[in-house]
Amino acid sequence: MADLKTKPTEVSVESYLAAIADDAKRADCEALAVLMKKWTKQTPKVWGGATVGFGDYHYVYESGREGDWYPTGFSARKGAISIYLVPYATDTADMLAALGKHKMGKGCLTIKKLSDVDVGVLEKLVAQTIAEMKRRYP
Repeated sequence: MADLKTKPTEVSVESYLAAIADDAKRADCEALAVLMKKWTKQTPKVWGGATVGFGDYHYVYESGREGDWYPTGFSARKGAISIYLVPYATDTADMLAALGKHKMGKGCLTIKKLSDVDVGVLEKLVAQTIAEMKRRYP
């Protein structure tokens, strides 16, 4: 099996954030790092050079493939900020409706800027992700 490319790195979160060229996006990501650290009570790590992940867990699939991953995190992308949540969380429709301007994929919430969303609702979504991951991977 191929080795996963996305692993914890030795890159500091501070240097990752400092390298974000867009001032507004950098400020949003710095704020998001502080908030997510508070919400998750985890020290962030840079995973794969492009994602700030909070916490980690080990998974094993029925196929035998296994690895380590982060329960939640974010990444500064060219046009937006991606926030990673669990794709199998339930009862998120009302929260997402109240969140504000965003796009939601299977497990990736995309926002243009932090001020577009209700931070209290985002906190609830992150808390739900952490609770679900603890349930699935104790």
